[in-house]
Amino acid sequence: MDERVQRIKTAEQCEIFARNAEKKGRPDLAREAKVRAVELRALEYGSKSEAENEAIQAVYAYEEVLSKKNGKRTRASRTWQMIKRHGIIESVERAVNRESVTQGYTLLAEMGLENFAFEAVILRHPELFSDEAIAKSKQRLSEWKSA
Repeated sequence: MDERVQRIKTAEQCEIFARNAEKKGRPDLAREAKVRAVELRALEYGSKSEAENEAIQAVYAYEEVLSKKNGKRTRASRTWQMIKRHGIIESVERAVNRESVTQGYTLLAEMGLENFAFEAVILRHPELFSDEAIAKSKQRLSEWKSA
């Protein structure tokens, strides 16, 4: 990550940096600033483990892509409700085990943020998830990468 991006202290400053980088034809720096914003927001959340932190980063990354798609700041309201009801890890498990695949991964991949997909989080921390969630994550990531 560029040292200028690493020095940024708030998510709001990251957003300003990203907009300026895009205007100056530096999509690489804009992407790094968006990743940094996701990291900073997740730190503020106060996760109890690395896996929870990565899952929260995934939610914030998804909000980034929703915001870009909608042209205004958009929250992942249903995801936050599920996290409040069931906790972070259980919510990731539930989301991945749904039969219908969400548009989340496609949108994340378009912005170069595919490492933030819930499926990727599950595969980095398989000891916390069911065999079913692990199998679905492997299958989906494999399908998405070959598409």
